[in-house]
Amino acid sequence: MAKTPPPHWDLSNVYPGLDSAEFNQALKTLSSQINAFEAFFANKVSASSTQSSAEELGKLAEEVLNRFNESNDLAETISSYIYSFISTDSFNQLAKRVLSQFEQIEVNLRMLGVQAQQWIGSIADRLPEIMQVSELAQAHAFFLQETAEQSRYLMSEAEESLAAALSLSGTSGWEKLQGTVTSQLKIKFDLDGEEQELSSPALINLHSHPDEDVRKRAYEAEMAAWEAVQEPLASSMNGIKGAVNTLNERRGREDALHASIDAARIDRATLSAMLEAMEDSFPVFQRYFLAKAKRLGKEKLPWWDIFAPIGSAEKTYSYAEASTFILEQFGSFSPELKNLAQRAFDGNWIDAEQRVGKRGGAFCMGVPNVKESRILSNFDGTFDQVSTLAHELGHAFHNECIYSADKTALQGETPMTLAETASIMCETIVVNAILEQISDPDEELAILETALISASQVVVDIYSRYLFEKEVFEKRADAELSAEELCEIMENAQKATYGDALDEQYLHKYMWTWKPHYYSADLSFYNYPYTFGLLFATGLYAIYEQRGDEFIPDYINLLASTGEKRAAELADRFGINIREKKFWEDSLKVIEKQVDRYCEL
Repeated sequence: MAKTPPPHWDLSNVYPGLDSAEFNQALKTLSSQINAFEAFFANKVSASSTQSSAEELGKLAEEVLNRFNESNDLAETISSYIYSFISTDSFNQLAKRVLSQFEQIEVNLRMLGVQAQQWIGSIADRLPEIMQVSELAQAHAFFLQETAEQSRYLMSEAEESLAAALSLSGTSGWEKLQGTVTSQLKIKFDLDGEEQELSSPALINLHSHPDEDVRKRAYEAEMAAWEAVQEPLASSMNGIKGAVNTLNERRGREDALHASIDAARIDRATLSAMLEAMEDSFPVFQRYFLAKAKRLGKEKLPWWDIFAPIGSAEKTYSYAEASTFILEQFGSFSPELKNLAQRAFDGNWIDAEQRVGKRGGAFCMGVPNVKESRILSNFDGTFDQVSTLAHELGHAFHNECIYSADKTALQGETPMTLAETASIMCETIVVNAILEQISDPDEELAILETALISASQVVVDIYSRYLFEKEVFEKRADAELSAEELCEIMENAQKATYGDALDEQYLHKYMWTWKPHYYSADLSFYNYPYTFGLLFATGLYAIYEQRGDEFIPDYINLLASTGEKRAAELADRFGINIREKKFWEDSLKVIEKQVDRYCEL
């Protein structure tokens, strides 16, 4: 009997197709909204005076907020719909053409955003008065205040407009190139006795194959594949990081990290406290790596053994089995979470099959005009992929909390740090559940292995990626970096975090090629937010274990509010001080106990 492949997602309830009348009408509607908004801004907002009455400014602010909320929801819905084709089939020429068409429209909305930011900055002193006379402005107080603060880091309106227009043929073009090159890569590989043509995500997933010969050959094939395409990817990296450096300097940013910290809604003290705690934990993780190496009969781990399965849990999950297991565990946490996951499975929100032309990794995107989400994964039946599926469903639950609370687009803009809270929480639920169910030490070892692989990636490897990106930004300020230099920086970063636990002859110098987070001009340093999410969610889970069901309403309210407070304020609701190293250390101690148990078994 043929095995049923994992599903493709369904967005037919959003639009019937890229060439449908409904989709084309949505593009026209968005263009009309933006054109009307531009006219309103030119005739009303720009012509207003900072000395106008609070009532007059309040009416203008309400109009600006309403128009942005409406257009942002439509733009995000259209963007997600187009990206559902781009991310799963990079050979789709219609999708590429439509994406280019949409970007031409969307860039005008971004330019309006700059104008609005400058205007809000100009009336910053009047915001308290405006909020007293406008309920809508008061409801968007956080957005208005944050926008006013960030307006200090804008170039002139003409320069910002030019930068937005040039991004279409600049940073966006480099980002597309990286996505196309990595997704269309085909690698011939001998697997299960026959030569197969694998996509890069499928080859990468062989990192966790139980046969060391397969893992080693997959590593070697991957190194050769990335070497063959390193030049266009190095050009993409240089193009994006160079542009970001230039814009940061022109906007008066202290460094490349400055904008990331502000976007994450934390401060440098918080980041420093977390990074210091992470660095202090490296010996714990190195103890885990060395224990794993010993189990494999080695002194140190070569890269292809980092993800090797350990223990007797050789069980693989069908997609249906994974779905059932996740629903059961989510139900034990809260009915709201289970109901969301059930909707996702029943409604085919998930594209899980591995195939050539599809992007690697996993992500979740919101579709606000239908109040749903869509999830991409590359499901291979391992427990690691079950955990990844739970992670992405956590993002969908986060979106659901925002939608259910009737938050507007501007109220729901969540920083990267807090965006990982629900996803890591869902991972924790699944891993803890299976650890509680098993009594066989070999099976417990296998699950601990999966959990520690994930935790070590989010703490140790993420720190290496942070060091890599920081050095790339610094060196790119002086000159372009060759592929060889990028490889050297990556290897040095891995040595600094993994230490003596890894075999220095077999690191992953090409990690920079296929991680898409490096190639987004708008999301620099999209690495440490994952660690923030892991450790923040670990702390929250400890509180959940103490409080039980009464924790759930506060948690849902937290997720619904992540676009309306800074991270420290939201954490304070649960008695958490994220500026203190102790909080991060306490969360890491939870992982240390897992390492201790792993070493005991």
